[in-house]
Amino acid sequence: MQFNLDLNRHSYTIRAYGPGSVTVTLPMDNDDPAPAALDAIGPAASRIRQEVITQSLIITPQQLIRDWPPQTLQDLAEDHTRTLAELGVEVVLLGCGARLQWPDSRVLAPLMRARVGYELMDTAAACRTYNILMSDGRRVAAALMMI
Repeated sequence: MQFNLDLNRHSYTIRAYGPGSVTVTLPMDNDDPAPAALDAIGPAASRIRQEVITQSLIITPQQLIRDWPPQTLQDLAEDHTRTLAELGVEVVLLGCGARLQWPDSRVLAPLMRARVGYELMDTAAACRTYNILMSDGRRVAAALMMI
């Protein structure tokens, strides 16, 4: 699915998602090297930089972590959620893949100890929810596993 919305050119946003990939728009005022960044088609004044990511990732309005280790919910460990707890966000959206799944509660303990809210959902829902919360100015992170 591709989103058509007013893009925030100063934050990381999710442009599209589908089986095996998430397309992220990159901030125009950021020096992110983005090895696979592409300019979207259109007049120069409306061009955006975007990148198609094909493995698990973490996205916040200010940061993109392209190589988040867990590829499935079964791979998710406390160290991975500890990374999320240290991002300084108020809520984490955990996209679990094609369908909603629940990890062991011990895996979520770092988020609970840090008093970071979290929502578990399928990756498609996490992508949509991230864009809404990000555009509202919330300190949000989406940790996404591929559909």
